[in-house]
Amino acid sequence: MLIEQPTPSYRDAQGRLRSRPLRLLIVLATFLATILGFGWGFGVMRDPTTPRWLVTSIALLIGVLGIWLLFWLANTAVALLPSERWQQRLRAWVFVGPALALLLIYLVYPTLQTIYLSFMDARGDSFVGLDNYAFAVTDKTMRSAFVNNIYWLVGVTVFSVVLGLVIAVMLDRVRYEAFAKSLIFLPMVISFVGASVIWKFIYAYQPPGRPQIGLLNAVVTGLGGQPVGWLIDRQFNTFALIAIMIWLQTGFCMIILSAALKAIPGEIMDAARIDGADEIEIFFYIIIPALKTTIITVGTTVLIAVLKVFDIVYVMTNGQHNTEVIANRMYAEMFRFRNFGHGSALAVILLIAVLPVMIANVRAFRRQGQ
Repeated sequence: MLIEQPTPSYRDAQGRLRSRPLRLLIVLATFLATILGFGWGFGVMRDPTTPRWLVTSIALLIGVLGIWLLFWLANTAVALLPSERWQQRLRAWVFVGPALALLLIYLVYPTLQTIYLSFMDARGDSFVGLDNYAFAVTDKTMRSAFVNNIYWLVGVTVFSVVLGLVIAVMLDRVRYEAFAKSLIFLPMVISFVGASVIWKFIYAYQPPGRPQIGLLNAVVTGLGGQPVGWLIDRQFNTFALIAIMIWLQTGFCMIILSAALKAIPGEIMDAARIDGADEIEIFFYIIIPALKTTIITVGTTVLIAVLKVFDIVYVMTNGQHNTEVIANRMYAEMFRFRNFGHGSALAVILLIAVLPVMIANVRAFRRQGQ
């Protein structure tokens, strides 16, 4: 009687099953060693005596090779689990889990900590209730900052969206469309700090009788006028700063609205022209209603950016001459005056102001997707 011997492939499968716990243990040990290596690397990078080249090398090693190794080890560990159902459940968490962990560590926890500190005194030792929020709405400097923020919100949002829409319509389907749009979009690639440095030279002021190095004052004096302190005069300085943000955001609005404009069927506008509608009527009765959702989305996106504006004010005037905004004042309270209670309260106020706009933006995106 012949006894069927196990085939080599069967024996190999059995061997892999028996070695799976050992392999899983090795993978988990390597994963733990990698985490410990990350901790050592971060410690070396925080050491002020570490050479810069070594800090850069460790950062690249951790950021590229280390992260790849962690994901590979985690994916391998999931593949070694005995149950396929658990493999399917955990594999998604391997890739989503690190992102959620980073959100909890760097977003949720700091937010809760900021809310907690907003009810504490300057040093974060004693509970003071709503005193910090009372300061935010009663202090004279803070009232000025709130008023300036309103100017920013209305001016930048309205002018950026309107200019972006008008430019998108004017340049639609013309021969030099791509070149013109590239020039208008170009400021978007410049950082707020870089743009502020550029405009600081444009707004530069010298007393009358001295050579004007600022482009704007050079033009004014060349036409026979007197130089203007664009960043000093309280009649102009806030609006001069707002103009920088409009210059930066108009290109963004134009690109998004131009893409939406091209999605409008040309037959609709051709039919309107045949029926006797002129271009102005087409703009107000066809284009704007068709782009309503996109206009709202672009407007709320710009609004969120304006609520957080800080760099332009900090670089151009540092909040002097009545140009402070909420974010600039928050920075001053937190890092200049070391008043963590006031700074945290202002941060919470900004968060509360941004949240409804973000929710409206998400809803607009959903409607646009539908």
